Amino acid sequence: MTKTWWKESVVYQIYPRSFKDSDNDGLGDIPGVIEKLDYIQSLGIDVIWLCPVYKSPNDDNGYDIADYRNIMDEFGTMDDFDRLLEGIHARGMKLVMDLVVNHSSDEHKWFEASRKSKDNPYRDYYIWKPGVNGGPPNDWQGFFGGSTWEYDEQTEEYYLHMFTVKQPDLNWENPKVRKEVQEIVRYWFEKGVDGFRMDVISLISKRPEYAKLIGERFDEVVTNQFANGPRVHEFLQELNKEVLSQYDIMTVGEGPGITLEHGLDYVGEDRNELNMVFHFDHMFMNMGDGGRFDPLPIDFQEFKDVFTRWDEKLKGKGWGSIFLGNHDFPRMVSRFATDGPYREKASKLLSTLLMTLRGTPYIYQGDEIGMTNIAFEDPNDYKDVETLNFFKALEADGKDPKDHLGKVYEIGRDNARTPMQWSDGKNAGFTEGQPWIKVNPNHTDINVEDQERNTESILNFYRKMIQFRKDNPTLVYGDYESIQNEHPQIYAYRRWDEVNEFLVVLNFSDQEVDFDPIITGLELLAYNYTDATEDLLMRPWEAKVFRVND
Repeated sequence: MTKTWWKESVVYQIYPRSFKDSDNDGLGDIPGVIEKLDYIQSLGIDVIWLCPVYKSPNDDNGYDIADYRNIMDEFGTMDDFDRLLEGIHARGMKLVMDLVVNHSSDEHKWFEASRKSKDNPYRDYYIWKPGVNGGPPNDWQGFFGGSTWEYDEQTEEYYLHMFTVKQPDLNWENPKVRKEVQEIVRYWFEKGVDGFRMDVISLISKRPEYAKLIGERFDEVVTNQFANGPRVHEFLQELNKEVLSQYDIMTVGEGPGITLEHGLDYVGEDRNELNMVFHFDHMFMNMGDGGRFDPLPIDFQEFKDVFTRWDEKLKGKGWGSIFLGNHDFPRMVSRFATDGPYREKASKLLSTLLMTLRGTPYIYQGDEIGMTNIAFEDPNDYKDVETLNFFKALEADGKDPKDHLGKVYEIGRDNARTPMQWSDGKNAGFTEGQPWIKVNPNHTDINVEDQERNTESILNFYRKMIQFRKDNPTLVYGDYESIQNEHPQIYAYRRWDEVNEFLVVLNFSDQEVDFDPIITGLELLAYNYTDATEDLLMRPWEAKVFRVND
């Protein structure tokens, strides 16, 4: 296995709109991120992944890009961006940006030209089709609900949008589009950016037949029909050959529809495509037949199996990403653990998991202080386009969104988008203005300022665990084996190489559990209870990492 910096890095994801507002207009911005670089560095972070800051009308919070070479006014200027990049590099960290090229904004100049006429030179930058029997070209449903086709009166044809109507899909079959993407990527690398997280990159190659929907469940449709298209690997290899391979950078592809079967096709070291992908086997596992707003209980056995199967698949051949949350999912402690009385212990346990599995770990802003889901009582307080579309669909069905808020509380995307909780003061220290989305009222108990003062806080535990990982390369590159995998409450695994062996034991329950791994010579090194002992009578949400000395 080749050793390299991006395998050894710990990544911190920033959702800039909600991170820190420097000018009190209620929106986080680039100068706000600059203010907090010392804080991020103090965690032990190597790489910052910054969600989109490009010029955008914000139909989907910046994931609808109108100009790939300019900065959104609300976030600052290109000078601000240059200062950010300089500040990150001066602290020995790197910057990974978001590359959103499955689609653009409908306000991008390419699309504005494309919709003017059927013979416009930019027409073929997007996917246009005539209607069928007075309706759309096919029955495809989008990620945010509703048809993927929008009728445009000017040319009397439909354009494809897998997400909102303001996010028309780019036509990667057109070599000019691919050339444009290569030039955008090169532009940012020449500025000094250190890599890209590539948004829904598994969707860029469409199946040319545009057949009717196959399958009942949306996740099956995504895997079998929308993702992993016939030319996706050709397109990625071309991008790698023309641009990516010419720079010392990292790439991570967001991969809806990428299953175990496809994983190595994208990240195999012999493939020359991407360094790693975000697969969603554990992130979609509690979504029922009806998709996101049809939540199911988490299956703990399946949760463990996902990590084990992916490790086995990638071992020695490719590299994985380890994450439990981001801007598109609920808060990880609320979802995979508990935000009740054991929230602090549970947050530390999840941190232990992230820092002891093989793969590059990603921390989403606020998880390092144990931020939780939000429960707005008024549907009007929600801002996420996917949630708002869910409410519209309910109303169209004659239902009251208020009766279905429980589903949004559990799984909605705004759970992760409430402002970062810096202090117990006004608006959690995020802004002096009116925040773009309401602050979680629990910021009075959960905030950075309080946790900086408390040596036993979740925040300081993250610092310890990140350093622990850096001090023990076995936890980066070493082998992995799950132990007593069928155990209903315990997730335990070994990590070893020729230098060290570690045993990690995590009690994912509110009960005390007596665990016997049948391994001797255990020396306790890391733990989330201050009075931890070397025995394996595991208290609720207890985490222990041992060195095996036999």
